[in-house]
Amino acid sequence: MAQRILGLDPGLAILGFGAIAGVGDAAENAAGACVIDFGVVETPAKAPVGDRLRILYDDLHSLVQQFQPDLVALEKLFFYRMGNTILVAQARGVVLLVLAQHNLPLVEFTPAQIKQALTGYGNADKGMVQDAVAHELNLSVIPKPDDAADALAVALTAWFQR
Repeated sequence: MAQRILGLDPGLAILGFGAIAGVGDAAENAAGACVIDFGVVETPAKAPVGDRLRILYDDLHSLVQQFQPDLVALEKLFFYRMGNTILVAQARGVVLLVLAQHNLPLVEFTPAQIKQALTGYGNADKGMVQDAVAHELNLSVIPKPDDAADALAVALTAWFQR
């Protein structure tokens, strides 16, 4: 039976999502994971923060209903600019609320854990991770936009770490 994993790369402006289905044992067959779908949820930059959070809330409910994941994988918050970090934290709060409302199990990974899982190197650059995503999922091109590729990387990390 396939396990459906929804990977999320949280953000207020852009939230990346990537849904995969994994069959078999990831340790024995990394190629057993395939893409269901990927993309982004975007919120209008000029809209009030509350409206943007509501968009995330509504769209995340739709994504959960559409993909019916067995597991959700989320990238842990990475601090880079305080103003941005607060907005991302608010978006993460909405994500956690929606997942709790659907009683979905959650795993979280730091950026270094994701890089390590996909490339074997915890300080890999974005290009190396994106190449690994395309390779592991047998894709002919790197998924775009970057937020969607990042979400697929999170989902793959969960698949590898089962």
